[in-house]
Amino acid sequence: MPLLGAHMSIAGGLHLSFDRLKIIRGKAMQVFTTNQRQWHSSVPALEIVDLFHRKWEECGRLPVASHAIYLLNLALEEGEILAKSLDAFTTELIRSEALGIPYVIMHPGAHMGQGLEPGLGNLTANLDRAIESSRTQNVAVLIETTAGQGSSLGSSFEEIAFILGTSRNPDRLGVCYDTCHAFAAGYDIRKKEDYESTMSRLDAIVGLDRVKFFHLNDSKRELGSRVDRHEHIGKGAIGLDGFRHLLNDPRFRNHPMVLETPKGKEMKEDKINLRVLRSLVGKKPSGRT
Repeated sequence: MPLLGAHMSIAGGLHLSFDRLKIIRGKAMQVFTTNQRQWHSSVPALEIVDLFHRKWEECGRLPVASHAIYLLNLALEEGEILAKSLDAFTTELIRSEALGIPYVIMHPGAHMGQGLEPGLGNLTANLDRAIESSRTQNVAVLIETTAGQGSSLGSSFEEIAFILGTSRNPDRLGVCYDTCHAFAAGYDIRKKEDYESTMSRLDAIVGLDRVKFFHLNDSKRELGSRVDRHEHIGKGAIGLDGFRHLLNDPRFRNHPMVLETPKGKEMKEDKINLRVLRSLVGKKPSGRT
């Protein structure tokens, strides 16, 4: 069975994310290691790292990924935003390695009118700069599939394959597959034949072995809308069968899969969404189209 969990708040301290994960009986987790809407951050103090590891041990060292801040755009050629992005992402790699987190998930950024090829070239070069400047060794960068809004990169498997194949550090790169984003980008998983077609394309273009993490989100908008709007599991345009196909795919039996669906402080929404997902494991599709 896939390792199901959710993105958890770090309010009050990084270590408290594990306490929150226990409440929803999660088996995998994603966190922001710093305020996701601020540029400035630092490497955590030793006592914070020790407390984080102590709580992690209590949870059996389940899979954990960090998500880079939303402000980043490494697809630019120059300028203040690029300089800030390089500094922030380099620090994120250092911080995640200090915490022992093996994956940093990032949005590929946007070309902002430069064009697709220049944007992808800039992104790959700047990603390499950050990895090499960080002097880290044990943390991998996972490129997240995107919906393709505006000039955002990473909405096609070909774009992601370009990043993985062009980088000087391919062994440090992988993929995070977001169900809402990929669906909005035009990759259907609702019917069994469409699911198999999408996964066959992913395997042929990127390689399923490069997929290390999943975000499980239904979509408020229709297939190919290119609009990123997350919905609760089974309440959106993907529907239950799409998630049933994914959860019962033996190729992803042990993969971490986390929710990024809307929720309140009590996390009752996470509990409901995880209950729905767990109910789909081992079940055949409904047969509805």
